[in-house]
Amino acid sequence: MKRIRLGVGSALAAGTLAVTGLAFAPTAAAVTPATATINATCTIGGSGVATLTATQTGTTATVTVSSEEITAPLALAEDSIQSTLTLVKASGGTTVFTGTENPALALGDGVTVGPLTGTVAPGDSLEAFGGSLQMVIFGFPVTCTAGEAQSPGPFVFD
Repeated sequence: MKRIRLGVGSALAAGTLAVTGLAFAPTAAAVTPATATINATCTIGGSGVATLTATQTGTTATVTVSSEEITAPLALAEDSIQSTLTLVKASGGTTVFTGTENPALALGDGVTVGPLTGTVAPGDSLEAFGGSLQMVIFGFPVTCTAGEAQSPGPFVFD
């Protein structure tokens, strides 16, 4: 009889610990929409449609920017582009995402930078229109700006 009580007690203790662990586990946050598009014009590399893909974990968010129409002005090594994406907050001000991640690019390849990392607060609504993407390539700045609001709408973070 003592074995059964010990077994039940151990099971209850393990169950309590598991539930407590779940209660204190970090929650995965969501950003809506997960992707948006803009029509961007860049000082070098042309202009065209770019896709922004956002993710969120707690107060950390990432945005990756990719375009087949905006192209590399020369061959670039992996992780060689210093990028700063500035998005405009609906409540005023801006949020900055930075990083140096990019795939290796041949001359004329579509450009992808990111994930670029930034900090967000619950309820932040961020838009590319009015902001910019600045890429530093071999010491030369390349700036891209959106000509209109992103579609389907701003990123809203949990």
